[in-house]
Amino acid sequence: MLLLLGLGFGWGYPFFLRKWRTPLGARLALPTSTATPRVTLAVQVATVHPTLPDQTQTTAAPTPIATPTPAPLCGAPPLLYILAIGADSGESYTYGLADAIRVVRVDFVTPKVTALTFPRDLWVEIPEINTKYNITHGKLNQAYFYGNKGMGYYQGEGEGPGLLARTLQHNFGLRVDHYGAINMNTFVKLVDAVGGIDIYLPEDVDGTSEDPSTVDLGYFPAGQHHFTGEEALRFARIRKKYNDFVRQDHQTMVLCALRAKLKEPAVLARLPQIITAFQGSVQTDLSPEQLMQLACLLPHLKRENILFASFPPELLPPSWVYNPFYKKTTFAIRADPQALREYVEKFMAGTWPDQPEEPACP
Repeated sequence: MLLLLGLGFGWGYPFFLRKWRTPLGARLALPTSTATPRVTLAVQVATVHPTLPDQTQTTAAPTPIATPTPAPLCGAPPLLYILAIGADSGESYTYGLADAIRVVRVDFVTPKVTALTFPRDLWVEIPEINTKYNITHGKLNQAYFYGNKGMGYYQGEGEGPGLLARTLQHNFGLRVDHYGAINMNTFVKLVDAVGGIDIYLPEDVDGTSEDPSTVDLGYFPAGQHHFTGEEALRFARIRKKYNDFVRQDHQTMVLCALRAKLKEPAVLARLPQIITAFQGSVQTDLSPEQLMQLACLLPHLKRENILFASFPPELLPPSWVYNPFYKKTTFAIRADPQALREYVEKFMAGTWPDQPEEPACP
């Protein structure tokens, strides 16, 4: 019996390991990040003997001395850059725009998580679309839409997230390792699966609308709320009477509340089952192993090491742009790509932000 069990484990373990480390979706096929060892320099100064006047003081050449780096937590690499997408599609990921776009820098050594928001209305150059479709530019959220397989415009790697990742790299020099996209229905189910989320609103938030062409998202009075998945989704989408920056703050509040819920002991113990239940419902190239590494990091994250940032508003001037594909003028943000690149470089290096630029998790 023991021999048979041993043989079965020996044959099954390699298969399990392959499945455990296999991406759950289409790969990005982009160059990944490489860790840079932390090195300090020490200068050695030669001593001078007082009885030897002809000897002068010399400084030895700097000798690099490697400083031991703490091992990353959870068996993960030191850093991961993940493109996080909130899609406005209801069921599948065949179509849909990127309603929310954030790049998350996950540091498994510190540990620390930093999320940078990219406005969905940024006017950008969209690469790698078949020239016969005459699509060269558009809003950033359209790169995800054009890339998904329902449109058939893009034949490269990674479908919609792949084209969005390449658009971010092409315009702003941003390199990501992986992606995760979640549509509206899956978001609702996820919030409900953890038992809802709790949010305190310092003031009223009005998402009502009398326009029949606009969705009425409801009215949320100031005070403490327990949101179901459907209520959390409506709250996170409100922007009609405000602007996209206010909506980003609302989405940050939802993310922080979800993070707090996931840290509750009862929910934390069920994370493996929750992750398993949602495999196939989320568009991602993360493997089951990587998802569990991210879940493992949650209890180690301190409040001050969760940072949310966005580009300075003065770098995001509103404008109206003619879109030749749709043959009409549309609202867009005409930012200077080089100005945003400078912030992206600091974000990837971990030097910006050093303090929360947006409301941090309480």
